[in-house]
Amino acid sequence: MAAELVEAMNMVKSFRVSDLQTLLSSMGRSKSGLKQDLVGRALKLVQTEYSPELLKNVRQLYESRFPKSTGWLAARRPEGVPVVYSNLNSSSNLTSRGADYLNGISKPLPAPAAEVKLVPLPFYHTLDTLLSPTELIAHNNEKLQDSPHMFELTPKQADQIRNAGEIRPGIGSIQVVLRICYTDSIGVQEDQYPPNIAVKVNQSYCHVPGYYPSNKPGVEPRRPCRPVNITPWLHLSSVPNRITVTWGNFGKRYSVAVYLVRVFTAADLFNQLKLCSVESAERCRERIQDKLRFDPESEIATTGLRVSLICPLVKMRLGVPCRVLTCAHLQCFDAVFFLQMNEKKPTWTCPVCDKPAPYELLTIDGLLSEILKETTEDIEEIEYLTDGSWRPIRDEKERDRERERSNTPEYPVVDICIPEANGHSPAHSSTSLTGKSSSSSAEEEGGGAGGDSEDTEDSADSPNPKRGRYNYDKDLVTAY
Repeated sequence: MAAELVEAMNMVKSFRVSDLQTLLSSMGRSKSGLKQDLVGRALKLVQTEYSPELLKNVRQLYESRFPKSTGWLAARRPEGVPVVYSNLNSSSNLTSRGADYLNGISKPLPAPAAEVKLVPLPFYHTLDTLLSPTELIAHNNEKLQDSPHMFELTPKQADQIRNAGEIRPGIGSIQVVLRICYTDSIGVQEDQYPPNIAVKVNQSYCHVPGYYPSNKPGVEPRRPCRPVNITPWLHLSSVPNRITVTWGNFGKRYSVAVYLVRVFTAADLFNQLKLCSVESAERCRERIQDKLRFDPESEIATTGLRVSLICPLVKMRLGVPCRVLTCAHLQCFDAVFFLQMNEKKPTWTCPVCDKPAPYELLTIDGLLSEILKETTEDIEEIEYLTDGSWRPIRDEKERDRERERSNTPEYPVVDICIPEANGHSPAHSSTSLTGKSSSSSAEEEGGGAGGDSEDTEDSADSPNPKRGRYNYDKDLVTAY
C-alpha cells in the first residue's frame, strides 16, 4: 500500500498542467491556479483520498504521456527514421499500417471516438450525434493544420431545423453545433478551443466566439469556449456537409464533434428550477438548526448566523434566492441574474465561495423567499437564530438614530437674556414660548412712565410674571 502511494505521488509530480487539471476535474476538485498549486492539490488528493479508482486514473494519465506501444512511437518518430513493425511480412498489416506514408512516416490513426466524453451543457440538450468525437490529426509539421470532416442530415433532422421556433430573432431553438475539447479518455471534457481556430462549413467561414477583454494589467484575454452554431451554413437536404477545422498544432491533442441540439434560454432554465428544485422552508430551518447546534468540543458557541438580503452579483435586493446544495454557507444569490450571466459567459461558479455551481445542484431557498416577502426594502440583513427563527438586522446608522431619539429628554427651550457688563440688558428682546416679545429691561424698570408701550397696556390686564435675577420668566423654566 505504501509503495503504491509513493509510486502514485511520483507519477503526479511528473504531470503536465493539462494532466493535473484532468485528474482534479475527474475527482471533483478545482482545476484553476498555477502549476505549483495544482501539484500540491493533486498530491494532497492522493494522500487523503487514496483509492483504487484514483490510482487507476493516475496510471492512465501517466501511461498516456509515457506510453510503451510501438504505434505511439511511430506517430511521433522524427523524419527520416523508418517505421519497423514486428510482422511486416503480413500483407494485411502492410495495407492497414504502412500503405499510406508521408515522408517515411506512417499516417497516425485517429483515437477511438468512444473514449472522449464531452460534459453536458445546461443550455444545450443533445437530440442526435451527427459526428462522434474525432481527434484532429496533424498531417505534417506545419503549425497550422486543416482537418476536414463530413456528415449528413436525415430528412427528419432537416425538418426539425426548419420547423423549430426562434429563441431570439434569427436564432432557432434547434441547432447544429460543433464542439471541440481535449482528447482525453479520463472523465468528461469541457469545451476547449485550440489556438488559431477557424471553422469553414461548405466553403464558408462561420463565426467563432472572440476573446473577452481583460481589465487587469498583465492578464491575457480569454476566449469563451462554447459550442459553435453552424446551422446557417448547412445543406438542409441529403447533400453531405463538409466542415474543415483550422487549428494550431502546438503539441496538445484535440477532438471535434457535431451534435443536433435543442437550445434553452435563461428563462427556460429558471422555469425548470422553480418546478423541480425548491427547498422547503421546513428543510431550510432544519439546516439552520444543524449549523447552530451546540458542539461540546467547540470553545466558541454560535448563537446566530447573519445572511444578507443583497445579491452579491448585482448588489441589489434578492428576487429569487438561490444557492448550491454542496456549498456550506447559507448566503444566497439571485437565480435570475445567475442564469442570465451564465447564458452570456458560462462559468457556473458560486459567487459567494467561488466553488463549482453546476445547474443540477442549484436550489431555491424556500425560507428566505418567505422572509423577502415579509420584510421591507430597508431591511438588508437578517440573522438566523438557534431555534430556526430569524430577526431583521437594521442598519447601524438607523439604530444609532433610534437610540438617540429614545434617550434624549424633551426639555423646552428658553432664550435667556444675559446683561452686559454695565448691568443693562441687550438691546434686542427675547422671545418666549408663547411667541410674544418682551420689552427691554429699561422700559420695565420705568414702570408706568412708559405708558405708550403696548406691553405695558397688556400687563395691566394680567398679573406680572415672576422675574428671576437675569430677567427671565421662572414659570417657563423646568428644573432639572
